[in-house]
Amino acid sequence: MQPDPTGDPGAARRPSYRDDGAARRPACLGHGVGLRRDHFDRILAGPSRIDWFEAISENFMVPGGRALDVLTRVRERYPIVLHGVSLSIGSTDPLDERYLDALDALAKRFQPAWVSDHLCWTGVGGHNAHDLLPLPYTEEALQHVVERVGRVQDRLGRAIALENVSSYIAYRHSRMPEWEFLAGIARRAGCGILLDVNNIYVSGKNHGFEPRDYLAGVPIEAVWQFHLAGHSDKGTFLLDTHDHPIIDPVWDLYRAALERFGEVSTLIEWDDHIPPFERLEAEAERARAIYHQVRDREAPGRHAMTAPTDPAGARA
Repeated sequence: MQPDPTGDPGAARRPSYRDDGAARRPACLGHGVGLRRDHFDRILAGPSRIDWFEAISENFMVPGGRALDVLTRVRERYPIVLHGVSLSIGSTDPLDERYLDALDALAKRFQPAWVSDHLCWTGVGGHNAHDLLPLPYTEEALQHVVERVGRVQDRLGRAIALENVSSYIAYRHSRMPEWEFLAGIARRAGCGILLDVNNIYVSGKNHGFEPRDYLAGVPIEAVWQFHLAGHSDKGTFLLDTHDHPIIDPVWDLYRAALERFGEVSTLIEWDDHIPPFERLEAEAERARAIYHQVRDREAPGRHAMTAPTDPAGARA
């Protein structure tokens, strides 16, 4: 590819599957929940008020077994998204080619609406910390991630989305706010953003920034998906545990996100102390109600959220 005349340092590495240097926001899927083993039987029994499911990629990178059978049957009835936790896009270790091979095979088999992972690093020197660790927000780190995202997108033949993580430490060498770092990666790499609203709230409280400043600093067209979840208050800091109901200030921030970004697929995360499926449905219904309240206040011209148009998306 030829260098970009605009001087964008990431443009020369943009994959050939985009014709305008930017990944387009996928169609809105509606309101979904995570696909968790506790709910397999209930989901397959149907019916459900859920529009779509997000599957943790690594849970299905297996040669066979019940998990793959369940995902196959869910995919016949609902749109899905693959969401990973092991890409380690910010690490200085080489990209894991075997991992990318498995992810590519999974995506080709199930044709998700998109593939996502986290803007973080999870290990170094071949050691996995099994945690989502934040990066220093510097130009050097930004360009490092942009180059790696380009290689991943070339390997998968598709744009991916990166999620902002919750954080509990900061680096002295950081030279920009997190939202500027995230926005720069999306613009230069042509990837999407999975905007975790709860993580913005948690990190804002932990580091002392205004969450709405974060929303204002993220490009509207780059946001493909929202995450909503509960967290734990540890007194001196907030911990992103995904084991509580969503609190009112996070719902308020979600409302502000809808006002800025419009129609964006929304997912409820609940990964520990998992309640009955109907409790997750109720959280998704609350998110849907807030969406409709925001939509109804908007000026004419904003389109109502539509049902998924996935060709395999016949409902249970």
